[in-house]
Amino acid sequence: MDALMIINQSGERQFTGKKDDWDAAVKLAENCQEFAEDVEEELVADQLRSCYNCRFRRWTSASFICRK
Repeated sequence: MDALMIINQSGERQFTGKKDDWDAAVKLAENCQEFAEDVEEELVADQLRSCYNCRFRRWTSASFICRK
């Protein structure tokens, strides 16, 4: 698993960066075979292929978890 993701106490894949770690979210998405662009209303990053724009991302108070 990429060092930018950990398995949290709930067994979910959690991003280790913060909500403003734009470059790391892009790096993860570039190497993710499961990436799927979210609906237009949910896009937040300028670069389309970013975990921040993925339909499987769920926001948390600190960052996000990946549901894939």
